[in-house]
Amino acid sequence: MSKPAPLPHLVVIPVFAGINALDVTGPAEVLALATRLLPPGAAGYDIRFRAERAGLVDTFSGIPLHVGETLREPPVRPDTVLVPGRVDVGADGPVPRVDDAVVAWLREVGPEAGRVASVCAGAHVLAAAGLLDGHRATTHWATAARLAADHPAVEVDADPVFIRSGRIWTSAGLTASMDLTLALVAEDHGDDLALDIARVMVMYLQRSGGQSQFSVPLTHCTGGRADLRTLRRWIADHLEADLSVSVLAARVTMSERNFARVFRAETGTTPGAYVEQLRLEAARRLLERTDQPLPAVARACGFGSVETVHRVFRDHLGATPTEYRRRFRVATT
Repeated sequence: MSKPAPLPHLVVIPVFAGINALDVTGPAEVLALATRLLPPGAAGYDIRFRAERAGLVDTFSGIPLHVGETLREPPVRPDTVLVPGRVDVGADGPVPRVDDAVVAWLREVGPEAGRVASVCAGAHVLAAAGLLDGHRATTHWATAARLAADHPAVEVDADPVFIRSGRIWTSAGLTASMDLTLALVAEDHGDDLALDIARVMVMYLQRSGGQSQFSVPLTHCTGGRADLRTLRRWIADHLEADLSVSVLAARVTMSERNFARVFRAETGTTPGAYVEQLRLEAARRLLERTDQPLPAVARACGFGSVETVHRVFRDHLGATPTEYRRRFRVATT
């Protein structure tokens, strides 16, 4: 007697007006391709979309999504729930939006789902449903402070591309949805299938969850004092120079103590930490995009020694420069 065919992995994606289309289509394409690449007889993914009402759902870009199932369909236990997000951009900056119908549905279905994941500002929807309480989570860097303020029971980390906390997964903005979904596929079917998908989709740089989602200049405010904005541009162009506090303070004609105080007030970090982050980012780009040996990278970025590069990579990324290059080296022709 032959064994019954394994049931497909049920993925339910709740959608609502104004979501980013890529939050939905990106993960769906990854999962659909995974199903096609699996060997015959293996259980692929059954992807279903649900909304408050069946029919067309408008997205941020204006591309309509046709949804055939409603949130009021008979309850099922999804193997994975994947929640997209919506961010409205106005004069006061990006504002995450939460759909009440999806929140109510998540409160009912989320606790029973095999795992729950969010894309970008979808973390705000999970948090509103109480599913992130007690968990470490990420979201788009521009809305992370709002998530932390609105939901103090959530440990918000704005840096990683995605985070797993038990059965709860959260990811950063837009394209990070692809990285997260590849990680879900790898958990289900192994790294080889995830790598095959990345190759087919021409995702040359397959990012791990711990990789930072944004560059250093995006981390810190760009307003404030004109002299410090000019100084920060100068720092980025002279990473190989002496960037000690005394040198930087002299460039803006301040005392070292006053400069350190004003710089931290403007950027939220110390001058030394800011310089180290910029040098780390520059070193990462050289390791990803060039074949320069590590001593040359150290000199170009102002680290002074290979030993310092190793320390900084270990402290910030948990990897050696060689390991980082091997994993994130951009393919060239």
